[in-house]
Amino acid sequence: MRVLVVDVGGTRVKVLATGEKAPREFASGPTLTAEQMVAGVRTAAAGWKYDAVSIGYPGPVLHGRPVAEPHNLGPGWVGFDYRTAFERPVKLVNDAAMQARGSYQGGKMLFLGLGTGLGSTLIVEGIVEPMELGHLPYRDGTFETYVGLRGLEKHGLTQWRRDVADVVRRLIAALEPEDVVLGGGNVHQLDELPPGCRVGDNANAFLGGFRLWEESQDGQTGSEEGTGRSMTGMLPLTARPAWKALQAHYEKVRDLHLRTLFADDARRGERLTAEAVGIFLDYSKNRVTDDTLALLRRLADECGLRERIDAMFRGDKINVTEARAVVHVALRAPRGASIVVDGKDVVPEVHAVLDAMADFATRVRSGAWKGHTGKRIRNVVNIGIGGSDLGPVMAYEALKHYSDRAMTFRFVSNVDGTDFVEATRDLDPAETLFIVSSKTFTTLETMTNAESARQWLLAGLGGEVKAVAKHFVAVSTNARKVSEFGIDTANMFGFWDWVGGRYSMDSAIGLSTMLAVGPDNFRALLDGFHQMDEHFRTAPFERNLPVLLGLLTVWYSDFFGAETVAVLPYEQYLKRFPAYLQQLTMESNGKHVTRGGVDVDYPTGPIYWGEPGTNGQHSFYQLIHQGTRLIPCDFIAFRHSLNPLGRHHDMLLANVFAQTEALAFGKTREQVKAEGTPDGLVPHRVFQGNRPSNTILADRLTPETLGKLVALYEHSVFTQGVVWDVDSFDQWGVELGKVLAQRIIPELESATEPTLGHDSSTNNMIRRYRMRKDAVR
Repeated sequence: MRVLVVDVGGTRVKVLATGEKAPREFASGPTLTAEQMVAGVRTAAAGWKYDAVSIGYPGPVLHGRPVAEPHNLGPGWVGFDYRTAFERPVKLVNDAAMQARGSYQGGKMLFLGLGTGLGSTLIVEGIVEPMELGHLPYRDGTFETYVGLRGLEKHGLTQWRRDVADVVRRLIAALEPEDVVLGGGNVHQLDELPPGCRVGDNANAFLGGFRLWEESQDGQTGSEEGTGRSMTGMLPLTARPAWKALQAHYEKVRDLHLRTLFADDARRGERLTAEAVGIFLDYSKNRVTDDTLALLRRLADECGLRERIDAMFRGDKINVTEARAVVHVALRAPRGASIVVDGKDVVPEVHAVLDAMADFATRVRSGAWKGHTGKRIRNVVNIGIGGSDLGPVMAYEALKHYSDRAMTFRFVSNVDGTDFVEATRDLDPAETLFIVSSKTFTTLETMTNAESARQWLLAGLGGEVKAVAKHFVAVSTNARKVSEFGIDTANMFGFWDWVGGRYSMDSAIGLSTMLAVGPDNFRALLDGFHQMDEHFRTAPFERNLPVLLGLLTVWYSDFFGAETVAVLPYEQYLKRFPAYLQQLTMESNGKHVTRGGVDVDYPTGPIYWGEPGTNGQHSFYQLIHQGTRLIPCDFIAFRHSLNPLGRHHDMLLANVFAQTEALAFGKTREQVKAEGTPDGLVPHRVFQGNRPSNTILADRLTPETLGKLVALYEHSVFTQGVVWDVDSFDQWGVELGKVLAQRIIPELESATEPTLGHDSSTNNMIRRYRMRKDAVR
């Protein structure tokens, strides 16, 4: 692929294309608009051949789109359609992030661009985080007003150099990078570099722009031309023949009732089922015909689902915005299997970590591992957030039947101090082990809670610092930070950047699960995952459980306008399963642009929610049955109870079958009147029915079965994401709030009144909080 890289600066715009020896440039400035930039680029790049465009933009970018106008250029950059203007696929990133990507050599690197403004980007183990630090308060202005071009012109070279040294020192102290790169047009104005810094070549901006496309190997927009795929695979979703056929088909069947579908096909309830690896799916109570299902499968084919499945299992970098492989399937691959990432088989590494986890878990569970005072460990507290919490919590609750009841397990995630205080209130420090789960060991909430846990432990054990090593272990890749905390790096369990947080419960993040249920049960969990992985990889789409669930979700979301999916497990041990699925599904597919950065014109990721049955029946089922919203439901049940008690299980399963029947067929006005209901009450007792549902049945809830269920939904999410053409494996939507919080924290804690630069509402709330936070209670 030939790429044109466009580096937009405050004074010059520079361009370079693949295979060309030297960049070309033209003047920029405070009146330059996006439209003028495109025209200038076209003129400057005349005669060059290119298939895609990378743009380094001098301002904040989210999801490949500018979110604020550049302060040093003209208007019209936000909302501009760059893809249409260039008539080619475009990737737009923050300019500092692009140069940082080209300068990156590994570890934790801070890039600072000394140009018209102050560009800033942090890269941690390959994860790129544009920081926008230039707008943070500094003296009577911001960092940017002192070390940007305006600061140089206003204060002179000597003072500017002092200011640069001071700003760099402050940022290094705050962020603790292992590598600091200074770039930008003014870096050569420095007579000496601040300690620990190196100069970045501005040509790295071009390298970073090329890398944006070179690291994408799965046939994303802009790289499909050479793969031999049909032109259909390059069409926008809503322009594909199968999509148009589904639209026409929907108009024909939208009012077709499930009563009619069942009446016309006596075997429908037997035909529209599928079973694999011990999981039975009844999807007959969905508002679909055979034609619907055929068209949905055709849509999956046109979207390249089979190719994308193969690409994932092959280790291709299908996470296109972060240029990463997505191989959580490697976490449960058996010994002897091979999955190659960047030329290296990762399966042996996975099993090395699993073996280390098993050895540690065996020592703790047997009592061989002793705390600082010689007491055995009886309490385990997992500290993490997001996937480092939701997965372990769900798995512990789901597999509690198999857990060691002589041990207590608690989970701390919220930075709200109440979470930690309540989790540790009745625990003995001498018998408590903390698991701190943070890949970089810098996650704000996790490390805040970890530090509080450290203080709590030391306070309870007489301040002996060496006690930390006996009561803390880490799930991380940052050995230096782990060691500085006081944890023995021999008790640090690693994982990899090809594992997303919400897909990590079967990695070292699951250490608390293994401690609870033991290594054998944990390996059974992994085996269940693997069985569903292989089913998803090999089964024809018409019998593929995750594909069926995923395509039905697309059908309801995009054609019926359903905005939510209810997951209703009739198994108390699965009480946290809906909450776990919320992150898995909504963080994966809650996206508004395609993988190529184009705004979608169709709904994506629905809201997932739910509650165990039969509790929900006395809560929100009223709305599902008789409300005005269409809410597809997944019912999950088991043939055998783990705790048989009289008639309980028969009553539980009777409710499952009754609810799906009532949702599908309802109760007509005639049926209500025939019961002798007074005329005035008849409308209130009518159930329209035609409410779709799936029923998922398994024999009993075992570790193996749990693995199958989680993988079933993982791959259903994957299927949806492929159809919608979104990157299901990034999560940029969580970043902006975190960046703003880092800015606000010092404003809340400042001993003097800070200069606030937020909107009037945020400014007012900050002032109100500051005035009252120290008031006598």
